[in-house]
Amino acid sequence: MKERARILVVGGGYVGMYTALRLQRKLKPELRRGDVEIVVVTPDPYMTYQPFLPEAAAGSISPRHVVVPLRRVLDQCRVVIGEATAIDHAKRVATLTTLATEEEGTEPEQLPYDELVLAPGSISRTLPIPGLAEYAIGFKTVEEAIGLRNHVIEQMDIASSTRDPAIRDAALTFVFVGGGYAGVEALGELEDMARYAARYYHNVKPEDMKWILVEASNRILPEVGEEMGKYTVTQLRRRNIDVRLETRLDSCADRVAVLSDGARFPTRTVVWTAGVKPHPILAATDLPLNERGRLKCTPELTLDGVTHAWAAGDAAAIPDVTAEEPGKETAPNAQHAVRQARVLGDNIVHSLRGEPLETYSHKYAGSVASLGLHKGVAYLYGRKVKGYPAWFMHRTYHLSRVPTFNRKARVLAEWTLSGLFKREIVSLGSLEHPRAEFELAAGGKPPQDPKGSS
Repeated sequence: MKERARILVVGGGYVGMYTALRLQRKLKPELRRGDVEIVVVTPDPYMTYQPFLPEAAAGSISPRHVVVPLRRVLDQCRVVIGEATAIDHAKRVATLTTLATEEEGTEPEQLPYDELVLAPGSISRTLPIPGLAEYAIGFKTVEEAIGLRNHVIEQMDIASSTRDPAIRDAALTFVFVGGGYAGVEALGELEDMARYAARYYHNVKPEDMKWILVEASNRILPEVGEEMGKYTVTQLRRRNIDVRLETRLDSCADRVAVLSDGARFPTRTVVWTAGVKPHPILAATDLPLNERGRLKCTPELTLDGVTHAWAAGDAAAIPDVTAEEPGKETAPNAQHAVRQARVLGDNIVHSLRGEPLETYSHKYAGSVASLGLHKGVAYLYGRKVKGYPAWFMHRTYHLSRVPTFNRKARVLAEWTLSGLFKREIVSLGSLEHPRAEFELAAGGKPPQDPKGSS
């Protein structure tokens, strides 16, 4: 092994955390001797287990159990809270901005490295829709999930308190854009939660609320197959959820959702889950990208035509060697990301030790999706499952995949307790502006939130 090899991991999500964890385990002697240094650059000090975001939003899981603290898990790595803004792989140098950069008023840090792992993930893919930036809410982070939960309960409080029918109608109208996992699971869990919460309001009934799912294509949840997608549409409509296929959001300006089919819905809640796009850092590198802006990779998870650079997950276009049709790539989902990280970590160790590399090969097992408490759909190894069995499989699978025994035990305990006691329906909207009350007492003005939160 070469002297003092620095491995730079950009990103602390699935691939970033699991790759660093694998390297940490495989390179114990080298780390102990100081021959290797692993640096993880991430904007957040935790990894978010995103499949649990809908349940966190519904109150089934505590927010702190949806995230994994990186410093605790990666105790042999150097974790840098910041962002990589540019990478010059020809010189093996990454440009970083950290939390201290702005405070110090200094230039971004130049960090040299020997091996590069690019795993920045993806960001929400937005469109130039009027009002979207001002009023819409995303659903990719734990902060957004908890903020959305607080917002929904707050809208029910507004509807219960007002005598203005227009304000009440807008408060009780919830529009979700995007029929993928995030949109359908978030809608299913939150509608379930709101319907339960309505029993504690003297003048708000479940039938007073309008839940609308807008999808531009002709199907939802394509990952579970066409038949299960149609079943999901049927089940959502039975719950009085308005599912609109082959429909787009044209505008949400002035708190009015205007759809491409001509429908108009005054609403204070627009949730945007209509896909993702590659992280901007990829365009600030000298590494090869495909036509969709993702990194061109080999089946060994190296970058095509580049040495000492590796990638996996959402940012990487990795050939699917198990597919029958040529040119097919692995799906950018958690199932592949976790397995790719294991191979990626092993291959970096093989490369450092001069050993042959492994090929990433995993046949897609299928998908599971939750539609609310005791409701779900699944398509596993060609078998279609729905209802309670699918929901149970969803929970079992993700419990087995959430990192660390600590998190598994805490999530299982919360699920057990939620089966014995009633749901929590408390809104902690003030968490979004924790200093508001003190600022008001000190003579300031309370903050104004364009999304409608107090």
